[in-house]
Amino acid sequence: MSFKLAVIGAGSLVFTRNLFTDILSVPEFRDIEIAFTDINPDNLEKVTRLCQRDLEANGIATKIKATTDRREAFANARYIINLVRIGGLPAFETDIDIPLKYGVDQCVGDTLCIGGIMYGQRVIAALLGFCKDIREVAEPGALLLNYSNPNAMATWACNTY
Repeated sequence: MSFKLAVIGAGSLVFTRNLFTDILSVPEFRDIEIAFTDINPDNLEKVTRLCQRDLEANGIATKIKATTDRREAFANARYIINLVRIGGLPAFETDIDIPLKYGVDQCVGDTLCIGGIMYGQRVIAALLGFCKDIREVAEPGALLLNYSNPNAMATWACNTY
């Protein structure tokens, strides 16, 4: 079974590498093409190099391609996994700090409450752009798998779009 899988937000070293290891634990996924895409070319290069090293060390035929052009990564992909954190940690801090300033103490603030809503506004706008690109260049019927918070809001928005 050979197909293409694209990973959006692949510049996250720990998260992407853990997901990559999980994917490769499925024997049927050991002969696929994986396209990593991220807006940070330095992180993307590091993650790609480490994952390529893992492939070579284990004799796995999976092919990795990295690009900062998400449409290139999505082209002919059957599955697209979203790992993005729009705004990074600085935006996450505001999701916590602004509500706290007004007396709303959130445990994490990336799925619920005011912080989750603020985060959702950033993520949903980006995801709708991803969905448009996926519909235009991915394999017909491609599936977007969201692995990023706020998961419920993001998935709802993508399904509604």
